[in-house]
Amino acid sequence: MQITFASGEAASISSPLLAVLAVDTSDPSTKPASATPNLLSASLSGSASLERALSSGEFRASVGETLLLHTPANLTAERLLLVGAGAASTVSANKLRQAAGSAVRFARERSIRSLSLLVPETALDPAAVVRAIAEGAILADFDPDLYRSDRKDRSILHLDLLLPSVVPSPAQDAALEVGRVLAESQNFARALVLEPGNILPPSELARRASAMAVEVGLACQVHSTEFLRQHGMNAFLAVAQGSAQPPALIHLSYEPANTPPEGAPLLALVGKGITFDTGGISIKPADGMEKMKYDMAGAAAMLGAMRAIALLKPAVRVLCIVCSAENMPSGTAYRPGDVVTAMSGTTIEVMNTDAEGRMVLADGLHYARTLGATHLIDAATLTGAVAVALGRLNAGMFSNDEETCARFTTAAESAGEAFWRLPCTDEYRDQIKSSIADIQNTGIDRWGGAITAAMFLKEFTAGTPWIHLDIAAMAWIDEARNYIGKGPSGVAVRSVVDWVRSYERR
Repeated sequence: MQITFASGEAASISSPLLAVLAVDTSDPSTKPASATPNLLSASLSGSASLERALSSGEFRASVGETLLLHTPANLTAERLLLVGAGAASTVSANKLRQAAGSAVRFARERSIRSLSLLVPETALDPAAVVRAIAEGAILADFDPDLYRSDRKDRSILHLDLLLPSVVPSPAQDAALEVGRVLAESQNFARALVLEPGNILPPSELARRASAMAVEVGLACQVHSTEFLRQHGMNAFLAVAQGSAQPPALIHLSYEPANTPPEGAPLLALVGKGITFDTGGISIKPADGMEKMKYDMAGAAAMLGAMRAIALLKPAVRVLCIVCSAENMPSGTAYRPGDVVTAMSGTTIEVMNTDAEGRMVLADGLHYARTLGATHLIDAATLTGAVAVALGRLNAGMFSNDEETCARFTTAAESAGEAFWRLPCTDEYRDQIKSSIADIQNTGIDRWGGAITAAMFLKEFTAGTPWIHLDIAAMAWIDEARNYIGKGPSGVAVRSVVDWVRSYERR
């Protein structure tokens, strides 16, 4: 999608579709509320058909709400689309992101390949608005129909962006580029998650990561079984040993152009990359198992984040470790009751082979530390329990360090992604005590499952500042949202990148 800045009066714009992001400027104490687009040109606001639509009350400007008018009077555009952005008093960059996505999804569904977008005047930073709208538009243009034989290209070719009272500047251009890179990198992650397990085993995930690294200028190394064995990554190997597909440990590195000063942080992104998860010997129910191709969404998010980091070039060192395997039942699969020794030397009693993500991440986190990482962040579709705790509107967040956590919270707010912090304190450690090993890979009972999983991972951080993102409830969406259609969401890409970029402003 090409996004450019437009100039002139909205009424004179020639376009197949003029989408107006409208806010409700009415007094909330007055019922019913009337929604009016903010700061429209006189010719546009004087459209009789528009005035009738607004006075009828059928459009209230709730976020993502749409109302289409054909051949509106006094407009050059062929169609006028009102898209709600919420109340004027509470308008935010994220609401504009959602509204822009709604406009693009509306156009895609009707095979409209080009549109213009009129943004209301707000007190928000224009750069933040431009970035948010670029993200919403590009994310909404994602095509999930990868393997349909009758697939039709409905992608948006061009979007003209009109911001009243804002003169395009280098700051706006830079914000547009940031939004474009972040959204395209999130779509890169979504495309990986969309792939079925037979198309994307660990070796193919590694190949695609390597190709991306070459494209954007990252260093990349890929290791498999023998490397894991030589380095004592027995927790990772235990998960992989049941599959005919070999595991892949993917190591990406980003170095800024100017060498950071001594003592500068080295941030490590660690992703769970289980390309298909049957549960192993502790096999899952058949119902819904087809979705377990998305058990590598944490890895995809970290790969998408690394793509964006390489293109945005923050002045901070970053490495990424992806631990990829299949979790399959077979004669060689690991079993409940097995004891394995992780790379760190910690012994683990296997209580459930479907708790495999924390096993591979245990070795991934420790390996990142051996490479010199000063800060750790991992993303994983780790537990169903996080959905029980938080539903599908927030992902789980855990941390052992207040400053690191505060940075991520700020980054997630900027990115417009919802994470909710859950406890990860020492009082919960008894839940993973084993009678015959150092720890066990599930809690002693079913309560607080997302927390006990986080406590397991915490054992392998050795006090290094760390954030764990449990994205299981939000990595795959069953119902379309404003700018994210049904299917893979790519959640955490934007937040992780903003978290990384915060360290160049220490």
